[in-house]
Amino acid sequence: MAEEEAKPLNYIPEMILKKRKNNEEWAIRRKQQLEQRVKKLKANNFVIKKPEQFIREFRDREVDLVQMKNWKKIHRRSALIPESKLLFVIRIGGKNDMHPNTWKILYSLRLRRVFNGVFVKANGRVMEILQKVEPYITYGYPNLKSVKDLIYKKGVGKFEKQRAALTGNNIIEQALGQHNIICLEDIVNEIANVGPHFQEASSFLCPFCSQQARKGIAG
Repeated sequence: MAEEEAKPLNYIPEMILKKRKNNEEWAIRRKQQLEQRVKKLKANNFVIKKPEQFIREFRDREVDLVQMKNWKKIHRRSALIPESKLLFVIRIGGKNDMHPNTWKILYSLRLRRVFNGVFVKANGRVMEILQKVEPYITYGYPNLKSVKDLIYKKGVGKFEKQRAALTGNNIIEQALGQHNIICLEDIVNEIANVGPHFQEASSFLCPFCSQQARKGIAG
């Protein structure tokens, strides 16, 4: 009987082998990520909300809106004329069940967290906006020394969507050089004097983080 011819081995291209290996590695990483996510949710006592909890939160938001309107009526000022061109606004309160309108105003002011503070150019429109969220904020009229201390001690810039410590002037020149703002002192002067490029300088500065909010700021 003639010896049977040996069957040739199936050839698997190297590209397919690499792809299989990558898929296996991705599946392992994905499994690990899911396991870590489950552990994190359990560690945070994650609980699926019941329908009545959603209803309660909705009612709380509506109550918050009514309270805001009542506050506005009670504390409406006869004239909303700012004392100075510059304001420093600090968020001192807030909760998860605030009405969406309240959230929207606080977010537009970049006050996303309690004890965050920002410089704002004062005018009648801004004063009206602040009045709408007055239960959750406090503000004052900072002088040059206050502005300088805040920026030098707690200032952090944002450039190309990244936070950057203001330890040198290079990042400032890159971000604001086209507005003739090339150093930390230029930012201080632009903010304190509410200069023509105040908005650019203020937007460059990240909201200031304070552990404790105080009523107003020395003028």
